[in-house]
Amino acid sequence: IIFIDEIDSFLRSRSSSDHEATAMMKAQFMSLWDGLDTDHHCQVIIMGATNRPQDLDSAILRRMPTRFHINQPSARQREQILRLILENESVDSSVNLGDIAKETDGFSGSDLREMCRDAALLCVRDFVHNQSDSESEEAIRPIGQLDLQAAASKMKQSKSAGGPGILLHAALD
Repeated sequence: IIFIDEIDSFLRSRSSSDHEATAMMKAQFMSLWDGLDTDHHCQVIIMGATNRPQDLDSAILRRMPTRFHINQPSARQREQILRLILENESVDSSVNLGDIAKETDGFSGSDLREMCRDAALLCVRDFVHNQSDSESEEAIRPIGQLDLQAAASKMKQSKSAGGPGILLHAALD
């Protein structure tokens, strides 16, 4: 099994503005891929993942006859993902991950990881700010509900700045 993550990064639709080396690489890749299909004893499966199926070259799509659309996680799944991400972090006992999961509709697992990282950085920034004012041995405070909500709000703003969520509604076979 050959799995290519972010397949759109090098197999996007060909255009006249492609660099010559890029065009040659795409042609060579597709030629080699075709060779796999001609050998009946070959048991190679090529799989690719992308968040941008509309950017893939049509010749690549023909070589990948089966497509799957993986939906964004549900609220329950987001809560489970948050628990996994935060299991080894210092989190305030009052944090309600169910509420955070409800507030993060449309977030991927990667988005949730980034959101949690941003929330943790808020705690670190507070610690650094407080340390510069005193000689205190105070520890970094646990991640709180407000930290997660602020990080989620920041993520929502950056996600909406990228335009409408075309992929969430893409009709895939």
